[in-house]
Amino acid sequence: MAGLEPAGSVPDILFQSTHLLIINKPAGLPCHAGKPVAGPSVEDFFPLWRRGHDGPWLAHRLDADTAGCLMVARRKTALLAIQLGFRTGSVRKTYAAIVRGVPDTVAGVIEAPLAKRNDVTGWRMVVDPAGQPARTLWRVLAVGAGRALLELQPQTGRTHQLRVHCAAIGHPIVGDPVYGDGIGGLSLLARQLDLVLDGVAIHAEAPWSPAMEAAWSETLPD
Repeated sequence: MAGLEPAGSVPDILFQSTHLLIINKPAGLPCHAGKPVAGPSVEDFFPLWRRGHDGPWLAHRLDADTAGCLMVARRKTALLAIQLGFRTGSVRKTYAAIVRGVPDTVAGVIEAPLAKRNDVTGWRMVVDPAGQPARTLWRVLAVGAGRALLELQPQTGRTHQLRVHCAAIGHPIVGDPVYGDGIGGLSLLARQLDLVLDGVAIHAEAPWSPAMEAAWSETLPD
């Protein structure tokens, strides 16, 4: 692969087969190349992971600021199967986030439709009754120093859904530069992925990101 490797460290691989990779995408690495982010993207590493004449393909996406589990399909059949799994709900994505403040209850559901808004500073997602339906399940995993570690399971896949939903219930994600105070890195991690592909149950789990370890006052739970 000499001459094909992009600048920057190759993301760690959490799961690998001839049909699928699950990588641990670091925060700051965008999925796609292009403005306004300079430097490498996940797609720049595709030549290293190719298995055949075409592909691979991103099976889904993460915000550039979000670290954690990201699926890269190495076969078109795998891509189509994963896309079907997202539509039917058989692919389960589990996130972890450190938020400001502590919720009054230990678990809940956020149902708040989202729409995109543009202004002179750029764009953001907002809660809007006329927007697209968006649903997130959440529960508290731990509490410390006026913050809570939440498990988040999005039931829909809207842009910035978890970030907006946490802010909407009064508990913005620590370090969020758009919906929070932007101090430190974004404390949001795509923690786990669970799916069945070709009859095989697959589970991948990303380690805690540096931003989350820095934002938590104690050792994060396993």
